[in-house]
Amino acid sequence: MGLLSLAIWTPIFFGMVLLAIGRDEQARAVRWVALIGSLISFLITLPLYSRFQLGSSAMQFVENQSWIDRFNVNYHLGVDGISLWFVLLTAFINVVVVIASWESITKRVNQYMGAFMILSGLMIGVFSALDGLLFFVFFEATLIPMYLIIGIWGGPNKIYAAFKFFLYTLLGSLLMLVALVFLYIKSGGSFDLATWHQLPLSGPVQTMLFFAFLAAFAVKVPMWPVHTWLPDVHVEAPTGGSAVLAAIMLKLGAYGFLRFSLPIAPDASREWAWLLIALSLTAVIYVGLVAMVQKDMKKLVAYSSVAHMGFVTLGFFIFNPLGVSGGIVQMVAHGFVSAAMFLSIGVLYDRVHSREIASYGGVINTMPKFAAFALLFAMANCGLPGTAGFVGEWMVILGAIQFDFWVGMAAASALIFGAAYTLWMFKRVYLGPVANEDVKHLKDINGREILMLSLLAIAVLYMGIYPKPFTDVMDASVLDLLKHVAASKLN
Repeated sequence: MGLLSLAIWTPIFFGMVLLAIGRDEQARAVRWVALIGSLISFLITLPLYSRFQLGSSAMQFVENQSWIDRFNVNYHLGVDGISLWFVLLTAFINVVVVIASWESITKRVNQYMGAFMILSGLMIGVFSALDGLLFFVFFEATLIPMYLIIGIWGGPNKIYAAFKFFLYTLLGSLLMLVALVFLYIKSGGSFDLATWHQLPLSGPVQTMLFFAFLAAFAVKVPMWPVHTWLPDVHVEAPTGGSAVLAAIMLKLGAYGFLRFSLPIAPDASREWAWLLIALSLTAVIYVGLVAMVQKDMKKLVAYSSVAHMGFVTLGFFIFNPLGVSGGIVQMVAHGFVSAAMFLSIGVLYDRVHSREIASYGGVINTMPKFAAFALLFAMANCGLPGTAGFVGEWMVILGAIQFDFWVGMAAASALIFGAAYTLWMFKRVYLGPVANEDVKHLKDINGREILMLSLLAIAVLYMGIYPKPFTDVMDASVLDLLKHVAASKLN
């Protein structure tokens, strides 16, 4: 077993063990098994970074075994500079979510922790798969644990939200499956992604493939206007579910653009880039304005996620190194910041059992330590220099200005909207006099919550102050991708 296989199957193994051993009376042991399993899974991913060869755009840590001989399907794994950080991010967020759910989940603890462990392994599989069908299997399999997490441990409308999540994402993926089968036939019976990248495809074929992939990945990101499932799901999902959904699952769609849409249909990607840029700017500006009027904290952060992911897709479709690298950096940064925002809301919800902004006010008076963490994460969500939220957005704005001044200006306006809705929420929830009897009796965060928020705070500050390790890894792969996209495949 190679490192990538260990990274995928270790959390899945621990998830299966948790499903087998646990009863609610053994909840304490179950939590410790989940924590140990998530820590081991994270430690396994660290050598991927320490042994990664910088400056190479080739796939590394490659594993290739025959899986289904008859259809030439292989168990083919590997990572490059584009996918490496997402493997580490997934394993890291899994550790944080296990710590976050330590006390808040009291029923079916083994199934809850088991679902997260299995989900973590499947998402790492998506980022590592170099075989089209293997990618699709992992991509679709991630729906099942998340569907159960929302449907079992969610809020009052959890069944509606779980169905909406499942149907939206599944319907988009059906078109992708058709595209995968077409590419399999066109390539003479191969599911190998590298082979698909070299296929000479005509303009109309590329356009059809581009829109088939767009249907799957735009829903997953989610791009405007197919974003409406996300706020509903976030409001109903348990805190850990929201954190993983925002931090990792939204990235699966954006990652799909880099692995499928751009390299397989480069001419169509360039031809239809204007559409993706328009949709991205709509998400960045319009959805930012929608976030300002939200009364529910989770809905506000959910809409802010759509706006921030708009930066990612904008960066990808301006086709310059700053834009694409900025989009990838923004994905990683958003993983840290959005998880921190949702987990902060979870800390308040555990105490007051309300997500309404009006239920709070003056929290800083009773929870000063927590308010300090919340302020840091709010500033990162605004894109303050020195935090992770700034680096990716700044790179995308610079790339956008190189591409077109007015596109860059429109993108930069999002920083103002981001600051407006985030600081407006922070002011109403944390500042001023204590406005509610519940807030008066709040207790500040305990050691477990300090550990959970500190891990994310360190990540947010480290990436904001010293982004070089993140950008160095991806440079060669991004340049190679752009070189490939620039070369026409048209006959």
